Parts: sequence; C-alpha cells; structure tokens
Amino acid sequence: MNRAIAPQLNELGLAGEEWLVNPARGDCNDYAVSKRHELLKRGWPARVLLLSEVVTGSGDHHLVLVVRARTGDLVLDNLTPEIKPWSRAPYGWVRMQAPRDSRMWATTGRSGA
Repeated sequence: MNRAIAPQLNELGLAGEEWLVNPARGDCNDYAVSKRHELLKRGWPARVLLLSEVVTGSGDHHLVLVVRARTGDLVLDNLTPEIKPWSRAPYGWVRMQAPRDSRMWATTGRSGA
C-alpha cells in the first residue's frame, strides 16, 4: 500500500480532510484507512485493526494502523516500509480506536519508544 499511493500533504488542515480508500495520492490518513480496508477484505476482524493517532518527533500528528497480533501490537505506517512492534515505533501515542466499536476512540496511555 505504501507504494500504491503517492504521498500528498493535506495543506488545508482539518477543514480539507477526507479519508479516502485507495486514492492515487494521499496523506497518512488515506494510507491507514486503505491498509485497514484491504485487511478487512482479506478476512481480518475489525477488532484487531485499529487506527491510531500518534505524534512524530517533529510534533506533527500522524495516523497509523495498529494490528493486534498474538505476538503483540504491530504498526503499519506509511513513513516506513517496516512493520514494527508498537514499542519500537518512534512516536508519542495519542489515541486509538476502541476494539469493540471503531466509532469510539480512547487515549492510549502509551508513550512509545
């Protein structure tokens, strides 16, 4: 998915935000929802595919997909081709979708690496 979408910054902020599945160009939100959509199509349960808001080292808010695996939470991120355990992702964790209801978000209480 990281190669399928060309990166494009959202210069309009929240006012111009749209979360699109599989666009030709997009920002981190589009990557994250596209990855989630693809894994749902492949039969993964929604409760293990959680969108998560993080803060980068430069202070930018960023959206990633966290996959709850038996071995621990894994981060799928458009800023790196590597799938990393959440503890190795270089972010401050802000909030994450609730596993039982993806319309609900909760603060994570995780500081990250």
